[in-house]
Amino acid sequence: MSPIQQLRAGRLPRRLVQLIFGLFLYGVSMAFMLRASLGIEPWGVLAQGITHHLPFSYGQITIAVSVVVLLLWIPLRQWPGLGTICNAVLIGIFVDLALSVLPAPSGLPVRIVALAGGIVLNGLAGAIYIGAQLGPGARDGLMTGLVGRTGRPVWLVRTAIEVVVVIIGFLLGGDLWIGTVAYAVAIGPLVQFFLPLVAVRLPLPDREVAGQEGS
Repeated sequence: MSPIQQLRAGRLPRRLVQLIFGLFLYGVSMAFMLRASLGIEPWGVLAQGITHHLPFSYGQITIAVSVVVLLLWIPLRQWPGLGTICNAVLIGIFVDLALSVLPAPSGLPVRIVALAGGIVLNGLAGAIYIGAQLGPGARDGLMTGLVGRTGRPVWLVRTAIEVVVVIIGFLLGGDLWIGTVAYAVAIGPLVQFFLPLVAVRLPLPDREVAGQEGS
């Protein structure tokens, strides 16, 4: 759906609430992974690495990176939806808020639990905001745009992007450890598991309804 079609698809109040709630949980999940200090998701490695060199918070850097990624949509002729814009701005705000109240866990077992909980919560949060059907996140849009332009498989494009992002982030001082690998392995299946449970069912377009009635 185009951005306008997304807004006109129906059940908008419910979808807006779900979108914001999903982005809030996403920010909280990132804070859990950061506090665990056992490695974070690929784009988080980049954001964390940048924080070592610029006087900005993790959330502020996350927002700045999202804006840069959105600018890369322009030559790819991608159009951001409302959810895309909210994703770019709100996750950074929510992660900073969560970091301000979430203490760092002490002891390896507690850190492992924090990491695992953060990854599972991230999968649920991703499914919730994707299920609102108000546009992809900036990074997902970059991936789909490159797939459309290059004709390469989704897995190859996504892997290439995340490898480059992780390498740059690691060289800048970001955490690259077991949590990064665990996230990469688990996040796809987690989102796939949760998405059917939380996706908003939208009314069928008139022409699709007419086709079903005539069949």
